[in-house]
Amino acid sequence: MDTAAIVMMIVALVTVWGGMAAAIVHLSRHPEDP
Repeated sequence: MDTAAIVMMIVALVTVWGGMAAAIVHLSRHPEDP
């Protein structure tokens, strides 16, 4: 893979995992009432 593909892959991974981490932190701080 060339450099651009690697950079885009890293950006996508950071976006996905960062979004998941932010969602988990948000839910842990503000639990949803059933």
